[in-house]
Amino acid sequence: MFNQVLDPNYFNNFSKGHFPELLGIVIKQVEEGKMIAEMPVKKTLFAPNGFLHAGSIVAFADTVAGYCTIAHLPEKGKSFTTLELKSNFTGAIREGNLECECSAEHLGRTTQVWRVIIRNQQTKKKTAVFSCTQLILY
Repeated sequence: MFNQVLDPNYFNNFSKGHFPELLGIVIKQVEEGKMIAEMPVKKTLFAPNGFLHAGSIVAFADTVAGYCTIAHLPEKGKSFTTLELKSNFTGAIREGNLECECSAEHLGRTTQVWRVIIRNQQTKKKTAVFSCTQLILY
């Protein structure tokens, strides 16, 4: 099920000209059941209240979970769509980079469940925990 051809270069090129590139998301590592990525904390991603906008964190996590799904499509699987996502915010970050580790909780033929932990790259303090369920499309 894991497509080893889909390496970080593949996903970083896949992002070009799309929302993930605008956010600055960079895929660093892809392996069976797991992906590591980073995203810079920049002023354009902040809410007017001076904190990183929650939507930017969700978009980061959702992008990486989606890319994990693409890398793990079952045989004859063509694409996917998100059925459900949930996020819990556990900390704030105002500068530096976020890093995210996405890991498989369930890799089925009709659904996949991914868990994403987002941390401050410098301090390793957890910023958010995210999970999503993807429906595999044939």
